[in-house]
Amino acid sequence: MELLRKWLGHPEDIYNLLRFKMGGYRAVMPRMDTDSLGCGLRTCYRYLNQTSRSFAAVIQALDGELRHAVCIFYLVLRALDTVEDDMSIPLDVKVPMLHEFHSHLYQPDWKYTESKEKDRQVLEDFPTISMEFRNLSKVYQDVISDICHKMGVGMAEFLEKKVDSLNEWDKYCHYVAGLVGIGLSRLFSASELEDSIVGQDTHLANSMGLFLQKTNIIRDYLEDQLEGREFWPREVWSRYAKKLSDLAKPENIDVAVQCLNELITNALHHVPDVLTYLSRLKNQSVFNFCAIPQVMAIATLAACYNNKQVFKGVVKIRKGQAVTLMMDATNIQAVKAIMYQYVEEIYQKIPSTDPSSNKTQQVIASIRAMSLPGSPMASRHHYSPIYVSCAMLLAALSWQYLSTLSKATEEYVQAGDN
Repeated sequence: MELLRKWLGHPEDIYNLLRFKMGGYRAVMPRMDTDSLGCGLRTCYRYLNQTSRSFAAVIQALDGELRHAVCIFYLVLRALDTVEDDMSIPLDVKVPMLHEFHSHLYQPDWKYTESKEKDRQVLEDFPTISMEFRNLSKVYQDVISDICHKMGVGMAEFLEKKVDSLNEWDKYCHYVAGLVGIGLSRLFSASELEDSIVGQDTHLANSMGLFLQKTNIIRDYLEDQLEGREFWPREVWSRYAKKLSDLAKPENIDVAVQCLNELITNALHHVPDVLTYLSRLKNQSVFNFCAIPQVMAIATLAACYNNKQVFKGVVKIRKGQAVTLMMDATNIQAVKAIMYQYVEEIYQKIPSTDPSSNKTQQVIASIRAMSLPGSPMASRHHYSPIYVSCAMLLAALSWQYLSTLSKATEEYVQAGDN
């Protein structure tokens, strides 16, 4: 019944969960016909679904040949990431592998069969992936190979060093996510579904990746600590604790939250770039592909801001909230309204004693200026009494059914692998 009480407080969640479950998701993620694909491509899409159900859904909704290019791009980077994550590979072997990985795209027989990672199939059957890479148009091959090379070099650089300064934080996030944004943008332009400026403006494309990566790093503090990983920049956390792990101690919770708020403020500086980038997109499938993760990120930051729970467990946005975002974020005015809503939520939670309060207020002011509500979407969370009553009745009748929502939808909503 706790689930029911939560839904009664958010009638739009239950409505959109039902709408999504009953076919509304096809407007955002239409079904792809795989029967017409060759054996190699079918295998690649199977690997895509196995390694990331969330990305699989939005990639398969892309238009035309761009869909295959992005699928292969994802699998190549997943294979590279699997090498980086595999702690069983000695550094003297791993570093050259990361540097040279892009060259294996042109070696039909190259594969790696000694990985112990869960996604090792993309390395063990790399010949199928590399074959489909070579079947892509040269403009796509050039982008994927170039990004793979740059990312491999960047990953190798950070294998043996921690993130110290804010500049290094930006650099690390650039290597693991900003380059993905740049590569995707170049693929969008190469497909001619988007104008050339989308692929040429690497600053905006980089910001798209940095905003997502910083959100993940901020949210995943405790999980990373438990697994022995540290991605919060020393330049920030060292002002609040002697060791990053100290922030998880109950006696340090107040300064831990202040550190958290400072990092969220840093991440929010990318939002104006995100809005500018999205405003340039013309193709609906590309817009959905880019906008959905960004609105999930701003909702996640709003949930994490000034929240002690980040240091005690996992902070997630509600499933119904995420589905609502997926259904709504289909045009730039809607995205601006969503951004406005969540930065206002953050603004209302800014403690007057927080060391970053002035900076947080300033960055929110700049986001407000770009996303002032002026469309019907801006008031999309104001519901008439009759709507609320109907939604509550619907929730009472349907909560048990919806609690068994499909695993694929749940994984997408949790946005587990950005």
